[in-house]
Amino acid sequence: MRLTMLALEGLWDTGLTVMLDVFSAANGLSMREFGGTPHFDITVAGVARKVRSAQGLTVPVKPITADLKPDWVIVPALGAVLPEQVIAALSRPDVVKAIGHIKAWHSEGVRIAASCKGTFLVAEAGLLDGREATTTWMLAPVFRQRFPRVLVDETRMLVPSDIGVTAGAAMGHLDLALWLVRQASPELANLVSRYLLADLRSLQALYIVPNHLAQADPLMARFERWSRENLKEGFSLQEAADALATSARTLQRRCNAVLGKSPLAYFQDLRVEHAQTLLHGSGMDLDAIAAEVGYVDGATLRTLLRQRLGRGVRDLRADLR
Repeated sequence: MRLTMLALEGLWDTGLTVMLDVFSAANGLSMREFGGTPHFDITVAGVARKVRSAQGLTVPVKPITADLKPDWVIVPALGAVLPEQVIAALSRPDVVKAIGHIKAWHSEGVRIAASCKGTFLVAEAGLLDGREATTTWMLAPVFRQRFPRVLVDETRMLVPSDIGVTAGAAMGHLDLALWLVRQASPELANLVSRYLLADLRSLQALYIVPNHLAQADPLMARFERWSRENLKEGFSLQEAADALATSARTLQRRCNAVLGKSPLAYFQDLRVEHAQTLLHGSGMDLDAIAAEVGYVDGATLRTLLRQRLGRGVRDLRADLR
């Protein structure tokens, strides 16, 4: 499998290096355990002659030439953190040029993979329009607003599609690399995972901080505060709208636009988050925790936790130790 890593100025160091380390480990283990040639032929390419990472390290890159014929192009994240920094980066000359190369590669049948903020470049290229995708959960509101035609679900860690695959935040680069190894050999992917103590995760939901998402919009920030004050009560859209001096329709529309979900679904996210906190440090039994977050019994909460987080109560308590 021929892989081209697209390195841009100010890229996130770990995003690039963790994937290179995974593919290097996969090649070494493949030759040692199974014999034969390495599975992955890796090229780090750039649109500029010299690329420095976000930490100021020089990244050796090869130029993008006509004879570069990858099977996959991988777009690591830029080191930008704030939403306005990420959006501004999309207008940089080198990034614009890179987006042009992404489009050209796609038109030639090359598959595209991206993780974290790298997904913004693929979306900017228009390749995710009308398709399911994921991105870094921290920037999901601004991603959703800039790319309204993308069917984004930030609760998922990996979303394959006909153009390639998108992956989630930060260490989602590791999940992306392991996923690509699995496409070459499930047996090798399991071996690499064990050697690196790295599990392939299916969800980002366990890590999402609802309060962070709500801060992207003033009305959502107020709704978040109201919701936390009323977690033990039954949810009413009209009561929430009245308390926020807005209409139920406006609250519904704004919540969908910013958070990609209904007000009730976000209210339930806050209940799940608070339940996780209580599971961790309160010593309360599940029925008592359920009462604290507005559910009649522990069985209902148990079902919600498994639906939202993909883990049962016992697993969650173990995760949080």
